[in-house]
Amino acid sequence: MNREISNSTILRNSKKLSIVQYCAIARNIQLHSIVQKKILRINCLFLDQFQWGFILEFLGFFNKLSDNLFAVIEMSCRQLIQRVHLLYSMKSPCHTCICGTINRKFHLAGAFNGSAPVKGRTKTYDEAQQDLQKAEKQIARKKKTKVKVIPIYRNMSVSQIATQTGRTVDNILDALEYANSRQAYRGGKTAIYDVKVIQKTLTFLGYRSRIIANPEMAVAKKEESSKDIEPQPPPDPSVLVRRPPVVTIMGHVDHGKTTLLDALRNTNVVAQEFGGITQHIGAFSVKLPSGNTISFLDTPGHAAFSHMRARGASLTDIIILVVAADDGLMPQTVESIQHAKSADVPLIVAINKMDKHTADVEGTEQMLLQYDVIPEKFGGDVQCVPISALKGTNLQQLQEAVITLAELMDLKGDPVGLVEGRVIESRLVTGKGKVATVIIERGTLKKGNLLVAGTSWAKVRGIYSDKGSQLKEATLSTPVEVTGWKEFPSAGDKVLQAQSEKQIKDAIEWRNSLKMEEKMETDQEAINEKREKHDAEYKKQLQLRQKLGRREYMYVVKTINPNRTKEEEVHHEGPSLSIVLKGDVDGSLDAILNTLDTYKSQICRLSIIHHGVGEVTMSDIDNAKLFDGEVFAFNVPVSETVREHAKLNNVVIHEDNVIYKLFDNLVDSLSKRLPLREEQEIMGEATVVDSFNVSFKKKPMRVAGCRVTSGVLQRKHNFRIIRDEEEIYNGPVVSLKHHKSEVETIKQDTECGLSISDNEIKFERGDVIICYRNYTAEQTLDWTPGF
Repeated sequence: MNREISNSTILRNSKKLSIVQYCAIARNIQLHSIVQKKILRINCLFLDQFQWGFILEFLGFFNKLSDNLFAVIEMSCRQLIQRVHLLYSMKSPCHTCICGTINRKFHLAGAFNGSAPVKGRTKTYDEAQQDLQKAEKQIARKKKTKVKVIPIYRNMSVSQIATQTGRTVDNILDALEYANSRQAYRGGKTAIYDVKVIQKTLTFLGYRSRIIANPEMAVAKKEESSKDIEPQPPPDPSVLVRRPPVVTIMGHVDHGKTTLLDALRNTNVVAQEFGGITQHIGAFSVKLPSGNTISFLDTPGHAAFSHMRARGASLTDIIILVVAADDGLMPQTVESIQHAKSADVPLIVAINKMDKHTADVEGTEQMLLQYDVIPEKFGGDVQCVPISALKGTNLQQLQEAVITLAELMDLKGDPVGLVEGRVIESRLVTGKGKVATVIIERGTLKKGNLLVAGTSWAKVRGIYSDKGSQLKEATLSTPVEVTGWKEFPSAGDKVLQAQSEKQIKDAIEWRNSLKMEEKMETDQEAINEKREKHDAEYKKQLQLRQKLGRREYMYVVKTINPNRTKEEEVHHEGPSLSIVLKGDVDGSLDAILNTLDTYKSQICRLSIIHHGVGEVTMSDIDNAKLFDGEVFAFNVPVSETVREHAKLNNVVIHEDNVIYKLFDNLVDSLSKRLPLREEQEIMGEATVVDSFNVSFKKKPMRVAGCRVTSGVLQRKHNFRIIRDEEEIYNGPVVSLKHHKSEVETIKQDTECGLSISDNEIKFERGDVIICYRNYTAEQTLDWTPGF
């Protein structure tokens, strides 16, 4: 062979050579170290263990492995270092593998597997278990080396990869030459469009990669002019005018909140409420005799409406905390205090039911101190007004307290800017369509205004007061009903005025894209978490396999867990209930869904196949029938047509106007889906006093002489014989006698003779005989809504 062949020719053609050709060239040509380095870098990952054995043998690297080439091998294939070290230590002759033809007959197969194959007899289960435990302990003691994960993205530059990996640009360019030899990369500013090339490069360098969004694009998107509709900047103080205060009534259920509102505006809302409890946020404007106006929000006090109370606290200027003088501070009262503190809203305490003979106004004020609510009489800044909402006592004093506090707060607003507000409730009203109750925070609302709230929008068709009268406009702090919504806005959504429908559609499209991005991030987090668990299990099994060797690992795993199969998704095969949920307003529906989020029972699965605001429709019945489900309608009407359709399809409709009754029906429906449980009832017990051998129809029979110690023994039931706390028989009796007569029942403190079908069992004194019956009972659901 021509020894003068150029190094560049070898380098250019090295990838085209077979392993034998390459080894022949390497033996006969004095290669320059740089050329050796580049050839090895290009070829190393294409070689299997036996080809590496040929190269090392032919090049004479067993006894002298230069630091330069060793570094190349380390960079290209880090695990190979351990294998090369094993080549020095293993001296077992090999007669089966291809490396046996080499002068130095090392056992390459055993070296590359990490241990020699198992020889001799088959190991027992205990020995395999010991080997596995020993390997796991050794792996646990071994210092773990974590592979660095590099975040990558499209159009990543060479210098950025170098910065992330902590390597030089030249080093990255060399790796890129291996990853994509068809393209030349020059300089650190070169951008790499293909993510797969970056992944291959990092794999070559010994790193793992994780694809992320381009940070520069994300920043650019944030800096890009937003298409969203944003609130206006603070108004000029010169245009501000005094506005009415927005006051939220809060407190425990049945402490008289709605009765207080009725007394303030001379109505009777309590009589209209199902179950005598408030189940929505009510918004009203009250004109006081003094000429001042106060906008009131009445929040529910029931435990199920915690989210509504929190929303009411965030919408208000002042909170009136209603506490019954005969009941004191209750759980929802304490929760209302916490909501007020979280929202940083001042409190006025109305101590109601002062006219009752069991009222304790002084004690109630003392209880407030426990929760850092300090009345004025104790040196604090919280006004406490004893009232009787039912008789109208001290209501004038309460109104004055609200007006005084509002003046001190100097509440003002901008009446001329674009409209801003907040959605309190949304519902479907016959003749009006989708209606949202909105409280105006800025500007003046008029017919024809274009509004956006969340991802819903409206062209205002009508404005109605809380009394139902139509208004031409709505001013600051006024709660009104707005019609013309295309979709139901969610309670708590910010309402903003737009200039055109195009602006609204662009804003909604922008908001939907942001929601989609948030969802993708959440999904990616779940995927990464699952991937990490899978990787951890894979690494554990890989370490065991490397420690034990392939054959022994497979044998140990099969011995310990012979039925090991690929993990499959676990499907719920037990009882389940699918429901369709319809509510009258968005807030009530939200409260029900929040309570259903606490359902964690494993004995019966609960699935919500559809939920929404409005009447029960034919499609709701069809959906319920498709999933063998039921319909729960909260405070919404069901037409006769829909009712007949449900009856024809055997779909149950639960109609409820009170929230706790809805959950009672839900728990009953879930419990009915549970299978019957097998139970045992002990009827009586007896003790063996003596045993006899008798003959019955010329066959020997063993008879136990017993005394009934509790209950009764009945022949028709099963019997269990217990000896030294161990059951030795379970089944029926053949004979039950009192004296010489066959009987069906033996009562307590009565002696009897008893024989069983198993004649091999010998009765002994002290044996306990238990008579029991099997029966089925309904299961009880292991979940309650908490109220």
